[in-house]
Amino acid sequence: SFFCNPGLLELSLGKFRNVLLNQTNPVEAVIRNIASNVTVIIFQVHAQQSDVVISFDKNPSVNSSGTGVDKGLVSILQPQQSVCTWYLRSLDASQVLSTAISIPYMEKDPIPGGCNLEFDLEVDPNIYLDYTLVDIHIKFAPANLGYTRGANPPSCDSGTGQNSRWRLRYDVYQYFLPENDLSEIVLMSHIRKMSEVQSIKANGIKMLTLTTDDKTNVYFSSLPGQGVIYNVIVWDPLWNTSAAYIPVHTYACSFADLVDNCTSLSKLSTKVFFTALAILGLFTCFFGHRFWKTDLFFMGFIFAGFFFFVFITRVTGLGYDVRLILTAVAGIIGGLFLVASWWRFGSVLLCMFIIGLVLGFLFSSTVVFTPLGDYRVFRDDVVFWVTFSSVALMIPVLFVGCLRILNILASGIVGSYAVILAIACYVYTSLAYITLDLLRRVLNDYFSRAYTNVPFQTNDFIILSVWTMLALSGVTVQLRRERSEVPFPPHPYLTWKRERERRSTNVLDPSHHIPPLRERIHNKLLHIKEFFQKEQPAGERTPLLL
Repeated sequence: SFFCNPGLLELSLGKFRNVLLNQTNPVEAVIRNIASNVTVIIFQVHAQQSDVVISFDKNPSVNSSGTGVDKGLVSILQPQQSVCTWYLRSLDASQVLSTAISIPYMEKDPIPGGCNLEFDLEVDPNIYLDYTLVDIHIKFAPANLGYTRGANPPSCDSGTGQNSRWRLRYDVYQYFLPENDLSEIVLMSHIRKMSEVQSIKANGIKMLTLTTDDKTNVYFSSLPGQGVIYNVIVWDPLWNTSAAYIPVHTYACSFADLVDNCTSLSKLSTKVFFTALAILGLFTCFFGHRFWKTDLFFMGFIFAGFFFFVFITRVTGLGYDVRLILTAVAGIIGGLFLVASWWRFGSVLLCMFIIGLVLGFLFSSTVVFTPLGDYRVFRDDVVFWVTFSSVALMIPVLFVGCLRILNILASGIVGSYAVILAIACYVYTSLAYITLDLLRRVLNDYFSRAYTNVPFQTNDFIILSVWTMLALSGVTVQLRRERSEVPFPPHPYLTWKRERERRSTNVLDPSHHIPPLRERIHNKLLHIKEFFQKEQPAGERTPLLL
């Protein structure tokens, strides 16, 4: 239900209320008849993109208010207190839809943010979130032990034993909003699932547990355009009680930007690049082994383009569009080089090693894309890259005795995944992060600290089915068509050389009498030169007497 009265908002403990806020008329939120066994109330308000101000007083001060899209305050109740009051307003001139709730806690429940030493509020239950295109960073203040009304709060630095706050544990939860849905109503309905302890445990994904010895900040991979809600549950193992911080949400993008905003994330250059790659990939998926040179060009393009993009991003400060154009040029050169290498040297083993590496790269990326990639052991870059490289190299090694099968599998799987990357430019899908998260780890030294969990919803299942069907169809068609053919075409350079020798020695071959290429070009140029020469004047001509 919506509350529009600019004056008073009556609340009940544990009940959500939607409220329209504006800049000029603060809303007074009141809770009455609070039970005597309630010692702490956490009041919170949430909006999608416009900041709101929540405060204890009508005239907010730094130490008694909070500003943001997800903000809350802790009210420590005094003896005999049965009424609590807070004030709400927006910073936007227009009306802002928000939702508010107050959650009660008892004397044995821990107090989120009760040992805050970093932020402005004395007791700060808020989670502070920053994002970039690469990662999301959340941080929060440590909690304190609960206590009765009127008592002094337990000391935050009295010791590290089991009778102090150091026994507390922090469980960090993640929750994904529906894909491709940026509406306010959806956010308001889903953020309710991440506000109370039992609801968080039932709906959220537990990512990790922190002890008091750990820093209270966590990093996640950024998912631009995908709504994500984070929250933390602090747990007291002695009393087996828990309390929740203020949930915080992000789309890792801006609604206000004119370009590259939440509704148009992919640049035009990205769409053109991956659409062209998808067309070539789709052809390779079904005809890669038959058109061997095209297959080599496609794999060489990917191999050279990836490493060139990493190199140029690391060593230069060029803009994204320029880097993408140069990557396309480098990919074309790389593809042509692989084709030329095959034509000159005819080494099937060398070409298949490159193709096997590309398939191994995709397979290894898929392995670390699973929950295995978030294991703490892979936070170490040495362990991660040794494991990744070993898995990637395993593919060409396993198939060294059946190179045709390897090539058909590579063209079918890699070619179909190129189609998925093109789809991701127009419709959000988590499957694009199979390779994108790996690229982020290569390019960013600190991405190893980020948890890379992604949503897997109906849209992803559909696109995964498309990928599977394309790959299986491409591999099956090629296996059936090529089963009676030679494994690979003959060495083109040796074939050309033998043919040239045959023509030069066989005088009965009509092609034997065809002048060499250099002589034909020279004669053609002479013919063109004579065409432009002036005609000699008519008259008697005396032949030269020898």
